[in-house]
Amino acid sequence: QVQLVESGGGVVQAGDSLRLSCKASGRTFNTTAMGWYRQAPGKDYEFVASIVWNVGSTYYADSVKGRFTISKNNAENTMYLQMIGLKPEDTAIYYCAAADMDYGRQYQYRVQPGYRYWGRGTQVTVSS
Repeated sequence: QVQLVESGGGVVQAGDSLRLSCKASGRTFNTTAMGWYRQAPGKDYEFVASIVWNVGSTYYADSVKGRFTISKNNAENTMYLQMIGLKPEDTAIYYCAAADMDYGRQYQYRVQPGYRYWGRGTQVTVSS
């Protein structure tokens, strides 16, 4: 089992920045990728970004490309999401997810079934 804990959410104004963190613990040695998803009120889960653990390849949703940066610290089993130029439409609960299988690799780890473990989320609210 892998446990994921997100942190770093908060209430900011449009144009501000935030950095989210996701700390993984437990059986992390099989991690193949990690990713960020978000869910706005009344909407479905939306892919935000993913990172392949061993090579560091990164992928982004078009809506956040150029504003968000996903990164990782292997030694600390921690993933980050640096967000700049935040917009009100970025308001959502942000979830981190971890994969320990290769199923998601063909989809650049953009699809939810590619992940086995999920955190409980951290709220990001961007006011206009």
